[in-house]
Amino acid sequence: MGATAVEKILARAAGRASVHAGDVVEPRVDLAMSHENAALVINQFREIHEGTGLTARPWDPSKIAIIFDHRVPAESAKTATNQKRVRAFVAEHGIAKFHDIRGDVGGICHQILPERGYVRPGMVVVGTDSHTTTHGALDAFAFGIGATEMASVWALGTVVNWALGTVVNVEVPSTIRVEVEGSFPDLVGPKDLILHLVGLLTAQGANFRVLEFSGRTIERLSTSGRLVLCNMSVEAGATSGIVPGDAETVRYLREEAQVSEPLDLVASDCDAEYEKVVPIDVSKLPPLVACPHTVDNVKPVTAVAGTPVQQVVIGSCTNGRLDDLAQAARIVRGHRVAEGTRMLVFPASARIYAQALRLGYLGDFMAAGAVVMNPGCGPCLGIHGGALGDGETAISTTNRNFKGRMGNPAAEVYLSSPAVAAASALTGVITDPRKER
Repeated sequence: MGATAVEKILARAAGRASVHAGDVVEPRVDLAMSHENAALVINQFREIHEGTGLTARPWDPSKIAIIFDHRVPAESAKTATNQKRVRAFVAEHGIAKFHDIRGDVGGICHQILPERGYVRPGMVVVGTDSHTTTHGALDAFAFGIGATEMASVWALGTVVNWALGTVVNVEVPSTIRVEVEGSFPDLVGPKDLILHLVGLLTAQGANFRVLEFSGRTIERLSTSGRLVLCNMSVEAGATSGIVPGDAETVRYLREEAQVSEPLDLVASDCDAEYEKVVPIDVSKLPPLVACPHTVDNVKPVTAVAGTPVQQVVIGSCTNGRLDDLAQAARIVRGHRVAEGTRMLVFPASARIYAQALRLGYLGDFMAAGAVVMNPGCGPCLGIHGGALGDGETAISTTNRNFKGRMGNPAAEVYLSSPAVAAASALTGVITDPRKER
């Protein structure tokens, strides 16, 4: 019997010849990422060493990445103080993969890791953020963990529940293969594909499983689009999403991430065993929208067209990349955002911000009346800018629309592609972008 990509990655990380779904392993970690919640991880990390007589030093600072993105610049004294503590820890231990609040290297953690070449094929990547699944787009096994588990990773390089005093062995997850064929219709893309899949599987349909994306459509898809798919795999309950390595993986890492070291791609065997196979033909896929208050409440945009929106958000770790901004800018260019509607744009990284500025996209947004924000998580959580008022409705390219998202449980959030969001900004109601051309 052959092995899936994730089975191969976990076998290598556990020092075993092979593993299969259901096996229990203790894999080494190749990259451990945190954002501002590193302040909490530091507390847990120091608690681990109290009374042991051991120096509280990370197992391998070169494998730790910390990116400030959720609250940038700091919105309160508490946040600023926590960020100060993290900076001191970073300096003390020589953590080079640190992205502070800077206009040249800042951005959202799930964009920074790929574009800086921190994630490579075959890696085991953990992060104190549920959307760590994003990094499976580069042929890695990537998943989210809690602060206590991350503190243990910092200490030992493996996932441990120190509070229980035991190693948290990883059960090798089974894999659901998503076979995607066909060509996307105009103004339909990866966001519509993943919304369709989440709606098909439901929010718990892939619990504790891996979603492996394959097929000729995926082979033709850019890394940007693959990041969208893996980012939102967690919305179907998946432990991780993955796109096995191929020519596009190599192109992205060489040309865009400037990685020169050898790359060891991992692909699933043709006789690998899958829990099930989900075939999808995107040829007739319409623009889709996830309606309040769950991501699997997916409907064609035509079913909700005309719904008034007071806020439109374009950006995030899901859809804040250059191609997303380019599509939205083309739609709003030469037009104005509707009266009574706010449009917020936040690029996913400083690099993308600079590229979009140079190409004129940010000027297009501003001329249309949009507010261009600094790279970061911005309105996605509503904890730092972009919160909604009572009874207000937003349409957003972000990844979650739970009650209370964007800072207000008395508001509603719809999720969509950049095309749908941009078209809606011009009309003030949810709009099918195909009808606004």
